[in-house]
Amino acid sequence: MQNYRNYLPEELAADPLFRKWVLFRDPVAASAWEEWLEQNPDRIEVAEKAKELLTATEVTFDQISDEEVANEIYRLSHAIGENAARRSTLWLKFRPNWYHLAASVLALLFAGWWFNKQRINTQQSDQYKVILSKIEEPLVEQQNTTTRVKLITLDDGSTILLQPDSRITYPARFEGNRREVFLTGEAFFEVAKNPNKPFYVYARSLATKVLGTSFRVRAFENDKEVKVVVKTGKVSVFPMTKEALASQHADEKLGGMILTPNQQIVFAAKELRLTRSLVPDPKLLELPIQRQSFEFKGTPIADVFATLEKSYGVKIIFDPEVMQNCYLTASLSDEPLFEKMNLICKTIGAEYEQMDASIIINSKGCY
Repeated sequence: MQNYRNYLPEELAADPLFRKWVLFRDPVAASAWEEWLEQNPDRIEVAEKAKELLTATEVTFDQISDEEVANEIYRLSHAIGENAARRSTLWLKFRPNWYHLAASVLALLFAGWWFNKQRINTQQSDQYKVILSKIEEPLVEQQNTTTRVKLITLDDGSTILLQPDSRITYPARFEGNRREVFLTGEAFFEVAKNPNKPFYVYARSLATKVLGTSFRVRAFENDKEVKVVVKTGKVSVFPMTKEALASQHADEKLGGMILTPNQQIVFAAKELRLTRSLVPDPKLLELPIQRQSFEFKGTPIADVFATLEKSYGVKIIFDPEVMQNCYLTASLSDEPLFEKMNLICKTIGAEYEQMDASIIINSKGCY
């Protein structure tokens, strides 16, 4: 599923799940978006603007004439070339309903946003070089030209498992108020905890910020995407733009998009798109308690989901009123998480999907 952290209001308004929430009052979509906004309170204003745009489009669209729409499309298309304008004229011959037309118009509105992204992509590449040039301490560069993983120990006690065909650059000593390393390729980091001196990994166009945790970063030069996978603790990720870096460097706390265990993020630099999701095979968390039991006998489904949430650190969103009569009797001790979800949903006649590293349950209830 898409991640919405860096969406503009126009993008949100064109998103199907967002429209299900705003236009059709879908309860599952509403629960998912309310949960997302609780986790991303700084995006509430963007969501409100998207709601206003979508509502206004619905109310006013039928009042707009074909001629007015054609003129507006031509004006917007002109910025991206005459060919786009010609295609838009053909589109008018098959005028769809307002729902699809709004999405088409919104897509054209993204033209200016697309040009802005090209500027940001260039800026990201520049920022990597700028940060590296500002390091005053002597730099050490380690390159793994072997076929085996290479262990590197840093000045603060942090360790790096550097994969083959990968390179890491870092100060011999972390003297300032930040610990900064520069990665090309893939590495697994075990970062020594120090809340007063955040640890940054700069990998091509994506920055990762932690206080003390373990995670993996993959950012080879020829890859289209940069990936960060969290094993323990919390990790903050954000595009390497001048504004984002200034904001993160000014605050010792974690900001941006936060990842927790069993979550990963994929950053497509050209699209400037961060996609957060669960890892393909979520692992049980190392909880300071005995191994969690997955033996259920007539257990209310809310308790079943609560057990899975606690054991895997995964948010499960469902409608408790609709599913209040759902109970589970099953033994799920050895199955991976997604197999557990498949068995549960098959038993109670439900379905599930992922959105932004959460699991959303769709059910008509149990009778």
